Amino acid sequence: MTGSGMMDCKNALVEAEGDFDKAIDILRKKGQKIAAKRADRNANEGYVVAKTNGDNTFGIVLMVNCETDFVGKTADFTGYANALIDLAIAKHITSKEELMKADFNGQTVEASLTEMSGKTGEKVELNGFASLEKPYVNAYNHMGNRLAVIVGFNKGGEALTETAHEIAMQIAAMNPIAVDEKGVAQEVIDRELEVGKEKTIQEQIQKAVDAALTKAGINPAHVDSDDHINSNITKGWITEEQAQQAREIKVKVAEEKAKNIPAEMVEKIAKGRLNKFFKENTLLHQEFIRDTKMTVAEFMQKADKELACEGFCRIQLGA
Repeated sequence: MTGSGMMDCKNALVEAEGDFDKAIDILRKKGQKIAAKRADRNANEGYVVAKTNGDNTFGIVLMVNCETDFVGKTADFTGYANALIDLAIAKHITSKEELMKADFNGQTVEASLTEMSGKTGEKVELNGFASLEKPYVNAYNHMGNRLAVIVGFNKGGEALTETAHEIAMQIAAMNPIAVDEKGVAQEVIDRELEVGKEKTIQEQIQKAVDAALTKAGINPAHVDSDDHINSNITKGWITEEQAQQAREIKVKVAEEKAKNIPAEMVEKIAKGRLNKFFKENTLLHQEFIRDTKMTVAEFMQKADKELACEGFCRIQLGA
C-alpha cells in the first residue's frame, strides 16, 4: 500500500506494535526525514511529461526530479509523475503553486513528494511546471521522457494535427527562446546588441592589427599571444626584434583603430548580428528541420495561411 521496502514496513509495524495506521504514519515521517537528509543533494534526473485535455484546448508539461536515472525509469516513479499531470489536467491547474497545494490521494501534492522521497530513498522534487490554454494545444513527449513540449495555436482541427506535431518537434529539437522577435525579452535584445557591438569593434581592430603586422613582414598567427611569441622565438620562426616590433604594432594600431571606428558602421553590423540571432533562436524565423529550404513560418503558411503559433513551453531534464 505504501510502496516502501519490505523491511521498512516490518520495522514500522514493530515500532507501532502492530497498529497499521500508526505504522503508515511512521513510514511517512521516515519519508520526511529522508527528504530533509537529502535536501542538499542534486536531483537532476527524473521524468518529463506533457499532456492535453480531451478537446486539446489546455495542456500541461511538468518535470518530476530524482537523483538517479535508475529511479527515474521505475514504474512507480513514472506512474507517479503521470498521476500528477492527470490530476493537474483534470482540475485545470495552471501553476506549480496551485498543484503543490492540490489534494492527491488524501494529502497535498507537496506531502506526496516527501512520501515519494521516502519510498525511493532519493530527493524527489517537482522542479518544472507550465500550462497553456489556446484554441488548439499539441503535446509532444520525446522518446525517454527527458524532454517534452506543449505548443498552442489559434486554430486546430484534424487537418492541422500533423502540422502542429511537426512544430512541437521543431521546438524540442531547436529549443527556440520565443515565437518571434516580439517575444524576446528586451534585456536579451540589449545584451545581444551590446555583445554584437563589442565583437564588431574587436574584429575591426584585429583586422587593422593583422594588416599592419603583415605589412611589417610578420605573420599575425606567430604573434597572436605572448605564449605563441615566446614559443616561436624558441623555434626560430621569429626574432626577438620582430617580437618586440609586433608587440608595439599591436598596442599602437589597436589604440588608433579603436578611436576611428565609425559608430554607424558598428551599429549597423550589430543589428545584422541581432537579426541572425533572431533567425537562429526564434521559432518562426528558424529553418524548418524537415526542409531547410523554408522557415517554420513558411511551413505553417503552406499548411494554412491563417495558422498562427500563440505560445509554447519546453522542459528538459538538466536544462
